[in-house]
Amino acid sequence: MFITSGSIVIFISKSKLLLMFLHKLVKTLKVMKNQTIANFKYRLLAIPALVIVFSCNYSKPQLTPIEIGHVQGKVNKLMNSIATDVLAKGPSAWLNYLQDTSYFFMADNGQLAFKDYKSAVKFVQDTLVKSMPKVNLKWSNIRIDPLTDNIASIGADYHEDVTDTAAKVTALDGYFTATAVQVNDEWKLRNMHWSDIPAKK
Repeated sequence: MFITSGSIVIFISKSKLLLMFLHKLVKTLKVMKNQTIANFKYRLLAIPALVIVFSCNYSKPQLTPIEIGHVQGKVNKLMNSIATDVLAKGPSAWLNYLQDTSYFFMADNGQLAFKDYKSAVKFVQDTLVKSMPKVNLKWSNIRIDPLTDNIASIGADYHEDVTDTAAKVTALDGYFTATAVQVNDEWKLRNMHWSDIPAKK
């Protein structure tokens, strides 16, 4: 086989073209690799955000209208039972409707009155029943906001006719707020706040 000068030139030219093609191919592959890694990193960074979004949306599913009505009915029954029992049995009846837990508390006109259930029991039994033998409690404009199927927020206007040991009756009006929770098959008050309307002078 004879190799001419023209054949050598053609071979060299084709070799250069092949090298240029290979060089561009390597650069292209590197760019694609970097983009793929970057995209992969961004996708990894997006995973926690997606987890947070989905957990917020699905960890606490909203109640259906039927479930809301069920909770409102139970809590409304709780409020009515409190008023009925307090009138019939006196202030000691309150203890049947408070959640027996260290997390219980009650505030009165912006100040903490009971820090837990035990302090509430002590005050009711040692002081309240002796100074207030009769209380006629009436609720109005009761608002019940079911937060879950076993927790609800309560707000209501109240009127109390309080009879002391001297048979003197004092009328009190104000606003009551509380959190009700379901304990087994019963609803209890986990916390309360009373805001009295100052008596007119």
